[in-house]
Amino acid sequence: MKFSKYHSLGNDYVVLNAAEFDRDPSPAEIRIICDRHRGVGSDGLLLGAVRIRGEEIRLRVFNPDGTEAELSGNGLRIYARCLWDLGLVASEDFRIETRGGRAEAQVLANGTRVAVELGQATFDSARIPVAGPPREVLDEEIVVGGRTLRFGAVSVGNPHCVVFCDEISRDAAEELGPSIESDARFPNRTNVQFAKILDPRTIALEIWERGAGYTLSSGSSCAAVAALARRKGLCEPAVSIRMPGGEVEVDIAEDYRIRVTGPVVKIAEGLLSREIFEPANSGRT
Repeated sequence: MKFSKYHSLGNDYVVLNAAEFDRDPSPAEIRIICDRHRGVGSDGLLLGAVRIRGEEIRLRVFNPDGTEAELSGNGLRIYARCLWDLGLVASEDFRIETRGGRAEAQVLANGTRVAVELGQATFDSARIPVAGPPREVLDEEIVVGGRTLRFGAVSVGNPHCVVFCDEISRDAAEELGPSIESDARFPNRTNVQFAKILDPRTIALEIWERGAGYTLSSGSSCAAVAALARRKGLCEPAVSIRMPGGEVEVDIAEDYRIRVTGPVVKIAEGLLSREIFEPANSGRT
């Protein structure tokens, strides 16, 4: 089957066309495709379908552990670039439907940059979701690894837990991220961000992604962090988010609709061999 591979600031995805499948790929097959030794290797799988009903464009996003996510900010921007490269969209502006809602995509600079509007961020505990009484989750306490942290929670179509810190590091993200991701207060698990406000227009970020682990960049994480920082009065409506993989621009409207703009790079295209799914070659017995 044909595949394409792209990355945005080091966050890489394999893109497949749903029309080439007579069924959904299994979690085991997704894990093999994303495996960096036995498959193509990626931070996730994008399964797209174009013009199923009229002009509808749909995208499903799978984590490298085989679970399905509501959406991915970088995944949406990568898929938009892929559609543009394949000539499957008639204009630079179009909509993509996901489990997490509708996103507005715009291809810029002949595909080298892509913007997506992820919709309206919410801090409502029931919609994120976060366990407990109905409330906005803006500044609460969580104890992880013997450390007491303050966090806020956001949904931009998928769940996020944002921890503002004086200092951030990969080591801390890898140490604390797994426990926060699976904390009982997050019934659907959660993506985790460790954020440091550098100035009102710049935020530094380390990311632990649900189902993927430590990640060099994440578009929805940037959207969530910017939304919460704005809600708490910590940043301007337009902010740059710096991650280990690079930098994106986030614009926050008055109603908390979030637009993320950043680079997308095409890595490769080719054919996946079905041989990789055979038990003897996939690591399964």
